[in-house]
Amino acid sequence: MTETERALDQRKLLADGKDPLGFKRAAQLERSMAEASIITFDSAAASYIASHKHGWKNEKHEQHEQQWKNTLATYSSPAFGSLPVGQIETALVMRVLEPIWASKTETASRIRGRIEKILDWCKTQGYRQAENPARWKGHLENLLSAPKKTKKVEHHPAMPWRDIGTFMQELRKRPGSSALALEVIILTNCRTNEALQATWTEFDFDAALWTIPAGRMKGEKEHFIPLSDPALAVFRLARAKAGESAFVFPGARSKIKPLSNMACLELLKQMGHGDVTVHGFRSSFRDWAGESTSRAREVIEHAMSHQLKDKAEAAYARGTMLERRRGLMAHWAAYCAQPALTPGVVPIRSTVA
Repeated sequence: MTETERALDQRKLLADGKDPLGFKRAAQLERSMAEASIITFDSAAASYIASHKHGWKNEKHEQHEQQWKNTLATYSSPAFGSLPVGQIETALVMRVLEPIWASKTETASRIRGRIEKILDWCKTQGYRQAENPARWKGHLENLLSAPKKTKKVEHHPAMPWRDIGTFMQELRKRPGSSALALEVIILTNCRTNEALQATWTEFDFDAALWTIPAGRMKGEKEHFIPLSDPALAVFRLARAKAGESAFVFPGARSKIKPLSNMACLELLKQMGHGDVTVHGFRSSFRDWAGESTSRAREVIEHAMSHQLKDKAEAAYARGTMLERRRGLMAHWAAYCAQPALTPGVVPIRSTVA
């Protein structure tokens, strides 16, 4: 706008009985208020987490907070993290959820709920006016299948439990961290990432106990694994091999990073067992425990770190299950050693690097 045009506009305002200076100040105030009401989704998420984290009923609320940050950074931020919350519509939410709804249903459902809560907070704060595009009832339920119906049991190719002892005898002849890690995974019945991302601060060797923080567990709850004598022996070998690394199984190239999650799978292929998966050994354990022992179902399920649906049963499990699981894991370790040694004898492993 030229100076002449501005002068004409001011004369019109005066002719209408309006103060040009007052009108200018009002327009500036309106623009400032509009800009103040704009916030990006990432900024809104950070504010929501900061204002709610102290109220989360989680003993490890710092880890719960990190889970929120991690999932949002991984999934929602790339899609609309830098956009003003007022511009987030259903299509953008679907861009985040649809690709993982069938393959990672539980994760996708959590992300949807977190996006919904953040956008509800934004509406209450006055940052957006439209309906929440992440709400389930009456909205996304029309676009996505129900989580309970979508979630499918994933069957990982597993080694028959009767072959475990022979395999363990073969595994213990293998040098290197990958073999140690795979033996730990089998003896403790943990998931691959739970073992590979483990740090030495999680272990109490005097109590023969491994405490996996909630932030590293699939169920987002702290998990205790009682360590059998053979498992302790493997961890001691790993400790000598790890040196100054914080990780139990540091990477081959960098001690500041854990071993790759492909390392154990590659080892299986090298050993001629490319037809099974690392995760499948959990199925082998479950089949062994169910078919060849008389252990109670809840003890086995707790050893699998499965969440018990019955609340009373879950409360009982938290209070009394540790020692019963200690016996189960010792039984499993003895079974794994049977082809090579008399059951119950701690296997001696080669220390060849």
